[in-house]
Amino acid sequence: MSERPPVRTKENFLVFGSPALEQAEIDEVVACLKSRWIGTGPRTARFERDFAAYKGVDAAVALHSCTAALHLAMVALNLKPGDEVITTPLTFCATVNAILHAGGTPVLADIDPATLNIDPAKVREKITPRTRAILPVHFAGRPCDMDSLMAIAREHGLAVIEDCAHAIETLYHGQHAGTLGDFGCFSFYVTKNIITGEGGMVIAKKPEDLARIKVLGLHGMSADAWKRFGDEGYKHYAVVEAGFKYNMMDIQAALGIHQLPRVDAYHARREAVWARYMEAFSALPAGRRIGLPAPQEPDTLHARHLFTVLVDEETSGIGRDDFLMAMTKQGIGVGVHYLSLPEHPYYQERLGWKPEAYPEAARIGREIVSLPISARLEDQDVADVISAVRRVLGAE
Repeated sequence: MSERPPVRTKENFLVFGSPALEQAEIDEVVACLKSRWIGTGPRTARFERDFAAYKGVDAAVALHSCTAALHLAMVALNLKPGDEVITTPLTFCATVNAILHAGGTPVLADIDPATLNIDPAKVREKITPRTRAILPVHFAGRPCDMDSLMAIAREHGLAVIEDCAHAIETLYHGQHAGTLGDFGCFSFYVTKNIITGEGGMVIAKKPEDLARIKVLGLHGMSADAWKRFGDEGYKHYAVVEAGFKYNMMDIQAALGIHQLPRVDAYHARREAVWARYMEAFSALPAGRRIGLPAPQEPDTLHARHLFTVLVDEETSGIGRDDFLMAMTKQGIGVGVHYLSLPEHPYYQERLGWKPEAYPEAARIGREIVSLPISARLEDQDVADVISAVRRVLGAE
């Protein structure tokens, strides 16, 4: 008997994280190009106002990435060499790289294996006289246990920087992610829930911190290009700090100002995809099962940014890396979010991290797979993902 053809061919390969884009974004980008105002200008300012309104805060600063937002938040804290920032081992490298670039020392606290978020009890164990901040990551869009983390921060006089790269929509006890700590940092990278291609945003509790970040984000100049070259007359600038080239461009904001009004509709679509996956994969037979996400905690809203499953050879009948390769052969794009940070040679060599010191993150990082959950997915796309998973597991 000949082998069955893959669920999808190379020609219609399902790209992981492919964004939902509509005509309004295309028209706005064209209008931006025709205006000749492509750099930081009125569209960026509008996106900042709109995002601040969505989050219920007074102001926000648009930057070229969430990495930039994290970095500048820590610069605003005036970290000194030897100052420690506690974060999770199950995150993208940008989280700890930003700490290093700001002059701090990243310290890892292991995760809760159910939520995949940083474990507050482990955070408490890692506090020293050198600790300056806690950097929780709302993994996959699930809010961290912020009550416990904020209590620890208050007890020890620590700042809290929320990494909300996955968590634009996330709510915790009725409060928006990013508004609980001292800083909230967001991503609009091309695979995120709303996108600007590359891009980020930061909000802050203290207006003076946000004002400083605004200046730091464009070379440390006292006036941005829009204000210097606008139609109100030329304005001189003064360099007040050694800043960075982190500004968002209007051609990026042209996407964001139309994506943001659809944030709830896109979330609803991902909720529907999530529900179909949970129903289908909960019915897998014994010996062909994958670990599924834990239920949403009471009085929270999960942003449904990533649908992650755990592929353990003993319970699934296939190893994680073989599963990844087999899904690709079926025409379905998948991701790994993430290998734990201590697996990477740079951190082993520079910081002495070892995977076995963070056993939960190490185990999860070796089993985890992200399946497609973009708002762009059609019903047939979701059916194809489910079919591919069943085939790869030998369940159909």
